[in-house]
Amino acid sequence: MSIIDALKLRRSVYKLGENVNVSDEEIIEFVTKTTELVPDAFNMRSQRVVLALGKKHKELWDEIYNAFGGKVSREKIDGFKSAYGTVLYLYDDDTVKALQEKFPAYAQNFPLWANHANGMLQISIWTGLREMNLGANIQHYNPVIDDAVRKLFDLPENYKLVAQMIFGNIIEEPAAKDTEDISLRVKVAR
Repeated sequence: MSIIDALKLRRSVYKLGENVNVSDEEIIEFVTKTTELVPDAFNMRSQRVVLALGKKHKELWDEIYNAFGGKVSREKIDGFKSAYGTVLYLYDDDTVKALQEKFPAYAQNFPLWANHANGMLQISIWTGLREMNLGANIQHYNPVIDDAVRKLFDLPENYKLVAQMIFGNIIEEPAAKDTEDISLRVKVAR
């Protein structure tokens, strides 16, 4: 499958279930290898991933519900909880700070570059999950959930949560995307 074909398939899928046709080991290997291969500026390797499966996935979404004190509906949270797993995307702030000190001329760019790498990791994993016939959507409940996530997964304070990607089998495909005049966003200069 070409990268364009894979990206066409990658969509925000919200109706997800836990009946996947791939093993945990395949998912773990894929997420691990993708995290290893996605580039990072100055090869800083700032990206961190927590792959929550099974009981930990369910606990995570209960903790997220609790962190919001009922301000996010139980129905919405249970929609995420009913999926197969969650990929938590983080970066190591200590790694970023070390490079800021080592290369002061670029210091202000390292946090931005860490987020760039995180975005590349997210789209790579998202697209790869779709190639495994799994759907996913991405959420941003941080920073409200940061302490709960840190406690649940015993993460150090220097790990900064960026996003949560819920994935599972596709119960319902999303509606077709609206078309756009892409020339408004892409300029070609020769």
